[in-house]
Amino acid sequence: MYTSYFSEPSNVVISDSMTAAGVLGVIAIILALVGGILTYFLFVRSNQTPKNKFLVWLKDFLAFKSMWIEPILKISYYVETIFVILFSFALISESFLSFLAMLVCGPIVVRLVYELLMMFIMIWRNSRDIAENTKKK
Repeated sequence: MYTSYFSEPSNVVISDSMTAAGVLGVIAIILALVGGILTYFLFVRSNQTPKNKFLVWLKDFLAFKSMWIEPILKISYYVETIFVILFSFALISESFLSFLAMLVCGPIVVRLVYELLMMFIMIWRNSRDIAENTKKK
């Protein structure tokens, strides 16, 4: 008679690992909440200026005084434009008209989308500048 060693114990192992993952997930959520709240109130919202240059940068970064989205968007614009141009050559075998349409219109559409996204960053930057200028007076 053949007995399988993996039929019942494998279900137990999966059940135990999912229970452990669930418990660790709950612990991670609790620690993340406590850590996030403490970081915000004790470090970011603190009126004290850190003496270390790295801590000054970290405080500005966590307070969203410096934004990373602009260089990320610029790099992704270049990557996507190059991709659209290179992908248009794959359409030559389908039809020459679709190749030309993608080659000409593709980069234009990509540019329009990224200009729209960059407008939000410019609005944010101008609003920040206006807020800083009104605080000084």
